[in-house]
Amino acid sequence: MNCSQLAARIQELDPTASGRDVARLCLLLMNDEEHQDLAAREDLCTAWKETGLKLQLATDQHAAMTQELEELAQSDPHDFNRDQIWVLVRAIKVQSQILQLYLGEPVLDV
Repeated sequence: MNCSQLAARIQELDPTASGRDVARLCLLLMNDEEHQDLAAREDLCTAWKETGLKLQLATDQHAAMTQELEELAQSDPHDFNRDQIWVLVRAIKVQSQILQLYLGEPVLDV
C-alpha cells in the first residue's frame, strides 16, 4: 500500500481529520514496523488507533515539557538547581522520543 492509498483509507475512517493529521498518521503508520500489513480494514483500524494514542501521548509530553522549559528560560542560569537540570535532561529525552516515533525507530525508555 502506498501513502496516497493509506491516506484515502484514513480519511474514510475519520472524515473530519485534517490533511495535516492524515499526513502525520500516514508517516507514522508507514514507519511502524508492527503494522506493516495494513490491507485489512480491522488491522488498519487497530494500527490507526494505536498510532493515534502514541501521537497524543507524545504531543501531551511535548506540551508539558515546553511549559517547563518556558518557566526555566525565565530563570537565571547562574542560579540553576538540580531540579532545573533534570528539566533539561527530560526535555532532551522527550525530544528524542518524538524523533524516534517519526523515524519509525523503537522508542527507548531510559
